[in-house]
Amino acid sequence: MIDLKNYGYTETEAHEDGLEPARITAVHRERYELICRQGAIFGKLKTSEYYNREPQPFPTVGDFVLIRETPGGDSLILKTLPRGSYFSRLEPDGSDIGGYREQAVAANFDTVFIMQSLNKNFNLRRLERYLILTWQSGATPVIVLTKVDLIEDPLPQIKEVESISAGVDILAVSAVTGAGINKLGKYLQPGKTCVFLGSSGVGKSSLLNALMGEDVMVVKAIREDDAQGRHTTTHRQLFTLPGGTHIIDTPGMRELGMWERDESIQASVSGVFSDVEAFLGTCKFSDCRHLSEPGCAIRTAIERGELGQERWDSYQKLAREALYAENKLASLREKSSRNKDIAMWSKQRKKKIW
Repeated sequence: MIDLKNYGYTETEAHEDGLEPARITAVHRERYELICRQGAIFGKLKTSEYYNREPQPFPTVGDFVLIRETPGGDSLILKTLPRGSYFSRLEPDGSDIGGYREQAVAANFDTVFIMQSLNKNFNLRRLERYLILTWQSGATPVIVLTKVDLIEDPLPQIKEVESISAGVDILAVSAVTGAGINKLGKYLQPGKTCVFLGSSGVGKSSLLNALMGEDVMVVKAIREDDAQGRHTTTHRQLFTLPGGTHIIDTPGMRELGMWERDESIQASVSGVFSDVEAFLGTCKFSDCRHLSEPGCAIRTAIERGELGQERWDSYQKLAREALYAENKLASLREKSSRNKDIAMWSKQRKKKIW
């Protein structure tokens, strides 16, 4: 028998007789791999619970669900349990009324390893975005700078990262030499779940193989000219390390956008750019556009070297994107609600006619 508490499960609500909890460990289109009390099994959604009733979140890797076992076949997944954290994106809901739904791509993780290599892939602007997404997810970010074996001195780049990530741990590692790997132990605790977040070519698969102690992921070479890699992960999957930590690897993480969750996205942007926002509201004029107005605190800080121009440009870009995302999702929710009302009215009208 398997104790799901070792997989991070904490029973928060009673469930019907005949149903038992399980965790999604991999997603393959319409079929799911799960771990439950009996061990590893397969499951599929019960159509009436996910399509015909009031919509509930479709499960993804890391989710805890309630299932009903089916002897000799795939178990039925009846309910997605509340999530503690998740990454998501918007996608069309497949209906004929043009609605959208939020699709979770990973759920119930404690720590996000924001991974970036110290070679040509190094990009501070991408790190800023990943930090916002991680704080928005509800988890704790840790920046992991990979391929430290490929450069002579990582200190200058580490200092650059420190300048945009106050309060976030930064680790420099190499999956090839093993340098710095032991520093990850602080987060690799039994029963905890971590997510690898990073673009292709940063060494996610190599690090996972190193932590697992075996090659569970195929590693593809990066291109010499631009250090860009190809996806080695073909589906979302949860791996369990020998020490009992769970790692979620997924091919879709780099495609995430910013979408409104329980808290405003703007709050996450403010947290990552607290150094920039310290200057806002201190200009001579309250309606300052931070262009060429006299007494502009932003322009003065840039001229004095207290604030980088690229940092300011990035803040403006991500703040605009966050505001757009909040307005977009609110509009989509209103549109979806309106379309559902229209569809219901049309259905009732047809019944009357017939």
